[in-house]
Amino acid sequence: MPKRNSDARKREALRAHGSLNPHPETVTSALFQNSTFFDPVDLVQVKYEMLRRAEAENQPVSRAAREFGFSRPSFYQAQTAFQQSGLSGLIPQKRGPREAHKLTDTVMEFVEQTRGAEPSLHWQVLADRIKQRFGVEVHRRSIERAVARQQKKRR
Repeated sequence: MPKRNSDARKREALRAHGSLNPHPETVTSALFQNSTFFDPVDLVQVKYEMLRRAEAENQPVSRAAREFGFSRPSFYQAQTAFQQSGLSGLIPQKRGPREAHKLTDTVMEFVEQTRGAEPSLHWQVLADRIKQRFGVEVHRRSIERAVARQQKKRR
């Protein structure tokens, strides 16, 4: 009898790489039912098979998307990512900013100077001063982490 559920190691590896399908139960394609090869928890495999089904088997996009647990807009996003980057384009990317875009070098210089003059200054007060001076809202914890990273680099 084919194995329906992935083993724990595979699930953990998929989770670590961000490619664990959060909703494997929505994959209704017969390909993924009772198969030892096709695994509905493998998001990259599910997306690829969805694209292949629409392209190679001329299945309507809405039907392919539905069978593989996606919306039509998600299908088109996956299709664009695949066309631009191949299989690696189907691996989910981290969302949000890639770096500390608010805490620029100028802002961090200000933080250093202010903390040098007033070492006991509370982080929230510092965040308020940054907002006043630069017009940028920064959470106090973001400032704390940025200062800790700078101190770590100096060691």
